[in-house]
Amino acid sequence: MTTSILSVRVNETERNLLETAAKYAHTNLSDFVRRKALESAEIEMMGRVVVEISAKHWQDFEAWLNTPPQAIPALQRIAGMKPAWE
Repeated sequence: MTTSILSVRVNETERNLLETAAKYAHTNLSDFVRRKALESAEIEMMGRVVVEISAKHWQDFEAWLNTPPQAIPALQRIAGMKPAWE
């Protein structure tokens, strides 16, 4: 896989913060910034998922949405349990 250079301008305070964080993460500045930028990009993209439903299936989808909820005993049991942290 080929790579290319991406240049980013930061002020001295920002660079110091990034270098310190990279040091704590036991990596170099370039790898740290690349990894964090990619993580941020993935999170941003996950929030932009578009679901398309064809006209052919729209009525089925609406019918499913309007169906009354069904009781699921296992989920009701779990919901009634005391949390482990209490």
